Amino acid sequence: MIAEGFWYTWVLIPALIFIARVADVSIGTIRIVFVSKGLKLLAPLLGFFEIFIWLLAMTKVFENLDNWFYFIAYSAGFATGNYIGLLIEEKLALGHANLQIITQKSGIELARKLSDEGFGVTWNDANGSRGEVTVIYCVIKRTNFKKVSEIIMKYNPRAFYTIQDIRFANQGVFPMRTIQRTNGYFPWRKGK
Repeated sequence: MIAEGFWYTWVLIPALIFIARVADVSIGTIRIVFVSKGLKLLAPLLGFFEIFIWLLAMTKVFENLDNWFYFIAYSAGFATGNYIGLLIEEKLALGHANLQIITQKSGIELARKLSDEGFGVTWNDANGSRGEVTVIYCVIKRTNFKKVSEIIMKYNPRAFYTIQDIRFANQGVFPMRTIQRTNGYFPWRKGK
């Protein structure tokens, strides 16, 4: 009987508190992303489940304020939930991103390759603190970031680039899965 109470008090309940916190904080992280992307129906639905799970965890903690191990489980679940929520958000990769690439050498070859891969590319020559540069702008789906960064590393590995989330993108050129563009948007290439 004592062993059963021990497992319940010191293992089962703390484990459930930990799991509940991981779940509600992970859901909260995804909900915040949905809010920032303007997903008006999904964000409140996730908010409901986030708070419901949180209330279940908090009830157990408040019922046992003298058990310090519940506080440890609660805090560890919060920290782990943040980490897992960020991993989930990274895997979902919702929305679009604005990529700005600055190259020390001419960026035309890089811009051509990005265009050949189906990405919309805008570029201009500019002056930087160390001389002439090419600035390339490219709005991409976040799911394509790995592919674009591989192209940058292959064709201009010393390029400096930044990426910013975009809440909404109106129109644009994005790679299509079934149609392969061969000439991109460079009029001096054959076929244009």
